[in-house]
Amino acid sequence: GSSGASRETMLHFAELYAHAGSAIFVWSMGITQHRYGVDNVRSIVNLALARGMLGRENTGLMPIRGHSGVQGGAEMGCTPWQVPGGDAITPESAGRMEDLWSFPFPQERGLSAVEMIDAAAAGRIDVLYSAGGNFLETLPEPAFVQEALENVPLRVHQDIVLSPQMLVEPADTVVLLPARTRYEQTGGGTETSTERRIYYSPEIPGRRIGESRSEWEIFMAVAERAYPERRSQIHFQDARAVREEIVRAVPFYAGIEKFSAAGEAIQWGGRILCSGGVFPTPTTRASFASVRPPEDELPEGTFLMSTRRGKQFNSMVFAEKDPLTGARRDDVLINSDDATRLGLRDGDPVVVRNEVGEFAGRVKFVEIKVRNVQLHWPEANVLIRRGQCDPVCGIPDYNSFVEVVAVGDGDPIGSSSR
Repeated sequence: GSSGASRETMLHFAELYAHAGSAIFVWSMGITQHRYGVDNVRSIVNLALARGMLGRENTGLMPIRGHSGVQGGAEMGCTPWQVPGGDAITPESAGRMEDLWSFPFPQERGLSAVEMIDAAAAGRIDVLYSAGGNFLETLPEPAFVQEALENVPLRVHQDIVLSPQMLVEPADTVVLLPARTRYEQTGGGTETSTERRIYYSPEIPGRRIGESRSEWEIFMAVAERAYPERRSQIHFQDARAVREEIVRAVPFYAGIEKFSAAGEAIQWGGRILCSGGVFPTPTTRASFASVRPPEDELPEGTFLMSTRRGKQFNSMVFAEKDPLTGARRDDVLINSDDATRLGLRDGDPVVVRNEVGEFAGRVKFVEIKVRNVQLHWPEANVLIRRGQCDPVCGIPDYNSFVEVVAVGDGDPIGSSSR
């Protein structure tokens, strides 16, 4: 199959699953960061439902997040089409927020990261406030992202470290706001794990860097300056008051307002969601999703390039060598049979290219399906086409079709032996 698994291997897995008493499905960004990422997840859910692997002991669905703030951030309302708690933005859900906060709550859908960059390129963003993140090194076609960032009149970057996107020249002004790590937050803070467990991290005393402030204090100060007439509705005396507000906005976080010591944690929803097969739907039953597998054909003479690896939930590497594979940042991971057909030896220089861009690297033999290559992320973003996103959630497709071209001893770029 296109996965690289043999028919015998897939049949063996099917037999194992058919007779298993329990199973937990775990996946990460190799599944989701595709044009069909949502359908990939729906397929996994269908497979779990088919044998009732939900709602009972030692079963479940477990997506691995790319960063430690993703789960909790989404539940706080950072997803641009949801209110705090995860409900979609509707007149009813927006009304609940207005009743709580006593000021208007926007009902229009917000922009995703990809949509923000597109809007910036089109001149439709006056201010871009970035808390963490690094669009320049995480989104497809970095040259386009840089042009978009340069087009914004005012950019505000709030972070604990410098990143390349902060150094991009603005149309007018860039402001850097130094924040503190989670362990330096005044009054402590929380993080939510992928298993819905909310942990308390108390403030660790010690030296603080320069003018840095806790993240919540920065947001509060900016909001109070922007809306001085709402100061009494915006101001929080301390971090505990913030947690108390979270519980009012997101009731299933009840309990975090009592946190005071390291190690304290709660798990919202209890140990087992949908216990006994009772789901939060009008019928209390789960629904299968209709999914049609994509019919992408690999063009002749090309490879499918990916930037996600099975044993690495995120393949960004900060060292010169990947500690898991031993690969260097510029290595092109390829099957030795493919390399032989191209007349390449392990370590030979190559150029990986397509209509988007090109990447110069060196061949490294690994166990990978033929006609597939893998590059590290974010270096490979120069080969990822912007605009190819999942139609449901808008996540970019971090895969593309590429050529692998040998580099001759005398020529900048040689020709392949295909």
